[in-house]
Amino acid sequence: MRLGFSCILFLLTSLLSAQSVSDSLSIDEKYLEDQFYIGLTYNFLLNKPEGIGQQSLSYGLRGGFIKDLPLNTERTVALGLGLGYGTYSYYSKLLAIETNDVISYGLVEVDGFKRNKLETHMVELPIEFRWRKSSPTEYKFWRIYAGINLSYVIGARSKLVTDQLKIAFGNTDVTKFQYGLTLNLGWNTFNLHAYYSLNKLFQDQARFNGERIDMQPLRVGFIFYIL
Repeated sequence: MRLGFSCILFLLTSLLSAQSVSDSLSIDEKYLEDQFYIGLTYNFLLNKPEGIGQQSLSYGLRGGFIKDLPLNTERTVALGLGLGYGTYSYYSKLLAIETNDVISYGLVEVDGFKRNKLETHMVELPIEFRWRKSSPTEYKFWRIYAGINLSYVIGARSKLVTDQLKIAFGNTDVTKFQYGLTLNLGWNTFNLHAYYSLNKLFQDQARFNGERIDMQPLRVGFIFYIL
């Protein structure tokens, strides 16, 4: 009887020990957070020339990968280095006109006007300092990620649509290298995103009524992290 009891006790101890080892193995103490992202934004234009207003929905879409590099043993502080793609549209009354490969700007004053936009496509390099309340077993947590986003414009296009015609051409005087401050904060899936450009949307030669166009993008929206 004592031998049987001892055998059962030994088996139970072994099973519990094995379960404990299994549980510890299933917890990833070196976890990484928020490595893939998708973002949606509404795009504002700051410092617009007098008489130029925005209209329609100026939207943006971005996505990419960020390498998470934890800086402390709890992995609640990290550095994020990323690579992504973004496309941003700006609907306004600032009309771009191309004549003999020279671009000039004026106010939209066209009969049957429907919409007028500038669309940009960018390769982006986000750099973030990350703070979060995560743990190896907690997947819902608060986060505050602040940093800078470096981007290079790989394509830009102006397009005017009226009742009678459509005019579109590649816009060559958009600033190629753009950079700005970013802030992402929120809880679990839903996080607010903001980007404030530190340089101008257009190069120095872009003029409206003889004055330089000093517009700067401000983008506000949501960012969703995966893994």
